[in-house]
Amino acid sequence: MSFAEVLRQLLNPLARYLVSKCQKVYFRAVESAGHHKRDILVSRVENARDSLEEAKEQFQSALDKFSALTDFQGGELEDMYRQIKVEFDYSKAKALAVKDRIAAVQDVAEALFAEWEEELELYTSRSLRSSSRQKLKLTQQHYGQLISAMRRAEGKIEPVLSVFQDQVLFLKHNLNAKAIASLEHELAAMTVGVAGLITAMERSINRANDFVYSLNGQKVLPAG
Repeated sequence: MSFAEVLRQLLNPLARYLVSKCQKVYFRAVESAGHHKRDILVSRVENARDSLEEAKEQFQSALDKFSALTDFQGGELEDMYRQIKVEFDYSKAKALAVKDRIAAVQDVAEALFAEWEEELELYTSRSLRSSSRQKLKLTQQHYGQLISAMRRAEGKIEPVLSVFQDQVLFLKHNLNAKAIASLEHELAAMTVGVAGLITAMERSINRANDFVYSLNGQKVLPAG
């Protein structure tokens, strides 16, 4: 095992511990300002949903630009490359935003559910404790469906980005008809990949809307 690997194994638990402590400090600070974990969770789910929507539109835009390149009839290929590169960079940035915001949802959800579990023991009424436990389980079930859908969508992003990157690099290194021909060959696979990604993103967006409704509309969560 290399020194770097040993160092990584030593630092990872420390990093997780520090992140956990920072999260607790953050939640205490925002709750002292009147923003409860439920409100934070709603906000973060909405942010993740919006990121998925933006990423969906950006990946479709990138695919459209790649498709237009296959109809290239002449002119400056380098200009077309720059446009494609911009679309790829935008797509990569949107993908990173999706990843970060899904992680943020998971952080606050885990903190909220852990707190809810602990507070069940504070009830003196068995019936109220039982009712709250049922609501917790239902909310965890809804959350599980949401985070699974989001993770599935996130998992489809990287393969599509990899194909985009390959084509961008090949076009950069071969600004000629050969590069266009290669792009035409890969376009069908790219189209299928983006279509699958968009479908997964739309499912995630719908799950997010349902989950936010369950929190805001039905009020199944305590303030936390």
